[in-house]
Amino acid sequence: MSSLLSPAELAWYVTGRFYRRSDGYLADYGYFLHLSGIAGDLFVDGPAEGRAHFTFAAKPFKARAASNGALDLALDPAGEFSVYLQRIPAGDFDHPETFAQGERIATFRRTGLVVGTTVSAQVGGAAAVPVLGNNVFSAQLIDSRHFEFAGAHYDLGAILGRGVTQFGTSAAVPVAFPAHRTHPPTYELVLPFTGSAIALGR
Repeated sequence: MSSLLSPAELAWYVTGRFYRRSDGYLADYGYFLHLSGIAGDLFVDGPAEGRAHFTFAAKPFKARAASNGALDLALDPAGEFSVYLQRIPAGDFDHPETFAQGERIATFRRTGLVVGTTVSAQVGGAAAVPVLGNNVFSAQLIDSRHFEFAGAHYDLGAILGRGVTQFGTSAAVPVAFPAHRTHPPTYELVLPFTGSAIALGR
């Protein structure tokens, strides 16, 4: 049975990657490291993207940019992302569309503009380089569906209530691919991130 989390109680931990296409559109994909209220192991034989039962995928969006000294700001518009249950895990960061497979069990919409901040630092006389990025956003749950997992029945709406507020941290150094490979098709930049969210409750 699903049990409603209290407001500001931990809802989840996720990890994923931001993908930027050559036309400037962005999207993020990844998987859940922890999902409060769900009993049973979220992975098949240990944490990894290809072993995760619960994944997420965002609708592509286009951000505007601003800067303030050593801070580079990305202004992301309101948008949507969905959560999927993959009974046979198939997530692959080299093929981000694989995180949008399986049963869609919930969809969230960000409540407004999201400002992501990338911090740059200068060491000695070298040019400043990006070091770390972060963002915070709230998202309302706009759709959820009952599902069965590990012998129990759940509904993320009954667990999270109105939605979540997520705090994210991203690396500023792009994912390095082996010399014989390129970025996933159509993507020119890929950055890894992690996020932690708290429930909004009723």
